[in-house]
Amino acid sequence: MEKTNLSAEMADAAAEAARVVQGIPKAKSLDDPTQCGDWDLRTLLNHTILWTSYSAERRAHGESVAEDLMNKDFTADPGFREDYARQIDRAVTAWSAPQAWEGTRNVMGDATPAADVGAMLLMETALHGWDVARATGQEFTVDDRTARALEDIVQAQAELFRKYQGFADAIEPPGGATAFECALTLSGRDPNWKPAS
Repeated sequence: MEKTNLSAEMADAAAEAARVVQGIPKAKSLDDPTQCGDWDLRTLLNHTILWTSYSAERRAHGESVAEDLMNKDFTADPGFREDYARQIDRAVTAWSAPQAWEGTRNVMGDATPAADVGAMLLMETALHGWDVARATGQEFTVDDRTARALEDIVQAQAELFRKYQGFADAIEPPGGATAFECALTLSGRDPNWKPAS
């Protein structure tokens, strides 16, 4: 993967993810299904909140997320929408420092380039932000530069993520697919997926 600073693209995806989580209707059941296998909305939200905001902030500093957050139900707090917006903003601020993209980070015992870690966090934010949006009747949009970066990242990471069951098999993109839709299909997501009415 190209070693580059994607802090602007991360900020774009994070702002949209925060908007989508803020937009989840208060009456929405968190037991509703999502496109993410057998994950209900609560499981998807807890995964998204943990990795794209709390863990993302720590990773920028070369640290791991606090153990007590690993199994926390963030959605149990009625203010989780606002809390997520604040925490993902902290993550974006941490990754806005040029040094966050330099050197290596310890990922599961391996020295991984910080730029690759940041790129994977951007991917997690955009893909899971889209998952949350679709499961809650919303859209998720990013600018062209972010979409192109995302497509490159998914292309580079797809086989590794499939190996660990993070992605399903790639599907054929629709005719005239955008870069973002191509990224979705490369990750095994159907850009036309909607929850059953």
